[in-house]
Amino acid sequence: MRNPYAPGAGQRPPELAGRDRELRQFEVVLERVARGRPERSMVITGLRGVGKTVLLNAFRSMAIQKLWGTGKIEARPDQSIRRPVASALHMAVRELAPRHRAPDRIEEFLGVLKAFAQAGEEPGTGRGKARAHRWQPGIDVPAARGRADSGDLEIDLTELFVDAASVATDVGAGIALFVDEMQDIPADDVSALCAACHELSQVGGPLIVVGAGLPHLPAVLSASKSYSERLFRYARIDRLDRESADFALMAPAEREHVTFTPEALDALYGAADGYPYFVQAYAKVVWDVAPDTPITADDIKVAAPEAESELAVGFFGSRYDRATPAERDYMRAMAMLGDDPVLTSAVAEELGRKPSSLSPARDGLIKKGLIYSAERGLVAFTVPHFGKFLRSQPA
Repeated sequence: MRNPYAPGAGQRPPELAGRDRELRQFEVVLERVARGRPERSMVITGLRGVGKTVLLNAFRSMAIQKLWGTGKIEARPDQSIRRPVASALHMAVRELAPRHRAPDRIEEFLGVLKAFAQAGEEPGTGRGKARAHRWQPGIDVPAARGRADSGDLEIDLTELFVDAASVATDVGAGIALFVDEMQDIPADDVSALCAACHELSQVGGPLIVVGAGLPHLPAVLSASKSYSERLFRYARIDRLDRESADFALMAPAEREHVTFTPEALDALYGAADGYPYFVQAYAKVVWDVAPDTPITADDIKVAAPEAESELAVGFFGSRYDRATPAERDYMRAMAMLGDDPVLTSAVAEELGRKPSSLSPARDGLIKKGLIYSAERGLVAFTVPHFGKFLRSQPA
């Protein structure tokens, strides 16, 4: 019951080790925006299991502590961001509203927000059919007219962001919109989001977008707007170094009066390879099987097979099961070529196929978030050690 380790999706570990640099960067962003200084929005990227969502939530907590209004969305490949952004900004402004001296000003913004939420197309009804009478965002004011309601997301989002930033300025605070799985935003919506952020950066409004996504997210943003390279502050996060991984293990254990032998720490780092999710997954099982303190290398040997079995089912297997037979063949071929990014032509050669015939499988895997295109002609797994997992499975 006292096991302190937490291998969960987006679940904050007992120690957020090895992310001090990113936390300091975001602290600077918050302070600069609060002082009216020009500052870029922020994007963090990395593989699955490195703690992007955990870090995004830590950033949100920092913003809340500064009395900012905050909202969060998780992007989906086939869903416009119009409704999620409306809900997130509604939440952010509700956090600021009690401190605003002019209730009418809040109601005016909520009218614009309601108009924005209702201006898009109803999914599946064809172009031009508004969703105004199908979906209500829970705002008890009439929808405004002539502001953020054109139906063009780029125009509407820009106007909405400018108005939201104005409300934040009134109370001497900022608004932060957090976007997880940012690479899954549809292409047209990415372009609209970048344009809105660009306008905000020019007018100096205190609203920032903080995104998290897979390693190819910068390329996704750059493909939508060439200036996105200068629009965001990018932070790539990866596996933990040895010192940080050891600290993530030892600090929570010591609070429970438990220690590790140096050999046990060596074995755990070798097994988890510094990836934060794996560190937590192995440590949780080791804690449960170790009979006493200090935890030894022998305890690691006993626990490792059980931890690997749990990862095989919950972390690797669940993803593999989502793939079609053709997509599984594609991933197996990638795995046979090694753990580094591989050429799509090499995958085709491994399978004895023409590269063009494998495009549907590759595109399907990218859409499902199982692989990403590191650069033109190269693909890689989004999950660390996925190639190793596939090589261990029977053909």
